[in-house]
Amino acid sequence: MLGALLATAVFWAKHDFNVDTDFWWHLKVGEDLLATHHWPTTDSYSYTASGQPWIAAEWLGEVLFAGTERIGGLPALYLLLMLMGASIVLALYVLCTLRSGNSKASFAATAILTILALPVFHFRPQMLGFLFLVLTLIALERFRHGRARALWFLPFLFLLWVNTHGSWTIGLFCIFVYWASGLQERRFGAVEMRAWTISQRERLLLVFMLCLAVLPITPYGTQLAVFPVQFIGSLPVNMASINEWQPMPFDLVGAKLFLVLLFLWFAAQLVYKTSWRLEELTLYFLGIVMACLHVRFLLVFVPFFAPVFAVVVARWIPAYERQKDQHLLNTLLMAGMLAGMIHFFPKRAEIEGDVARTYPTRAIAFMRAHPVRSPIFNTYGFGGYMEWSSGGREKVFIDGRGELFEPGGVFADYRYITTLRPGALAVLNLYQVQTCLFDRDKPLAVLLASLPEWKKVYEDDISVVLVRQNSAEAAATAVSQAGRQVP
Repeated sequence: MLGALLATAVFWAKHDFNVDTDFWWHLKVGEDLLATHHWPTTDSYSYTASGQPWIAAEWLGEVLFAGTERIGGLPALYLLLMLMGASIVLALYVLCTLRSGNSKASFAATAILTILALPVFHFRPQMLGFLFLVLTLIALERFRHGRARALWFLPFLFLLWVNTHGSWTIGLFCIFVYWASGLQERRFGAVEMRAWTISQRERLLLVFMLCLAVLPITPYGTQLAVFPVQFIGSLPVNMASINEWQPMPFDLVGAKLFLVLLFLWFAAQLVYKTSWRLEELTLYFLGIVMACLHVRFLLVFVPFFAPVFAVVVARWIPAYERQKDQHLLNTLLMAGMLAGMIHFFPKRAEIEGDVARTYPTRAIAFMRAHPVRSPIFNTYGFGGYMEWSSGGREKVFIDGRGELFEPGGVFADYRYITTLRPGALAVLNLYQVQTCLFDRDKPLAVLLASLPEWKKVYEDDISVVLVRQNSAEAAATAVSQAGRQVP
């Protein structure tokens, strides 16, 4: 019943179809993979990096999204989003219960940490990577409890993982930490190393090697295995510009909750004499460092912190007692939750309305009805949606693929233009841009609309479309504007 309550909470928290901007180009890539059965090696979606080397590093998750959309459209994608979110939260609940032995305390810990994680729950392949990370920790925790069978599941999981998201590197590190933390029996104050038996150590090492062995089994060979390292080390402009790569913003509510949880946990160590295993503390501190450096890694901190947090919470909440359970009441509560989710499951029109309130649906419809000249300069967040909604027919200036647009300087040029640096319009002219699709109130949109060589042809509460006029049109517009200014 508590697990059902957690799943229902995810449904209500994510009731709107408010997806990340990168979701759309992931969906488009998946659709093309299903249609062509060909894994891309060069870019075909933009005109600024067309033909440049690029691989679909998260192709398996993209195919899942596209296959779901092919079956049931946007409502099916919404259902998939709910199932993925619920699976992650329930897996986190299982992990906490395994470590603390107290399902009620684990429910409380999971509920609190879900509040922290929900803002960075983005409908992208990274959510599958997060689920795989929690499943890896569950398998390792079960192995620590003497249940070895779950460990053999990990090589198959990593085979899926390496084809889905680059976070498999974190999972592999977790296995190594568990193995290294049991090499001998030692104690350092409240921190202890619990030695594996020889057979356990050998089995864990064998599984680690098998997980390594499956990494080249991808459509791109070993390229997907090295992709995460190349991505992190080669994109300084993206790291400095994209919100999810920024350090923890401690002025926001979620970051304050993060700090409160850390302080509560450390305060509990002063009050209670709790022993901790070396591997869980290693992962816990690693999660803190990663989340402080890049806010997107809250998704890593949460499963690393959840087990140790549940152990502390278990000191304040009594354990579950089966004989006191009210099975009929629980059944009725779960049936009510399911009925509520079915009743309030959004209709296709509601989901399309959610999309239209965030993305330039009406502007793109206008551009189709009134064909505009290419190339088009688009806002970063609109690129993926343009690719998906146009079926790939309209080439974009930029989308969310940082590994493609930064090395050639396109992302730096985009930042230079949109921040109105000196000479920004000259850089825009270098790309021979004929049409611009912006967020409505962007400074660049306001500037271009005031210039005689640009004309605003469409505007709504989300976006604005401007087209470049030829010399004759620009001169006529300038004369007309000058005439209107004469008293």
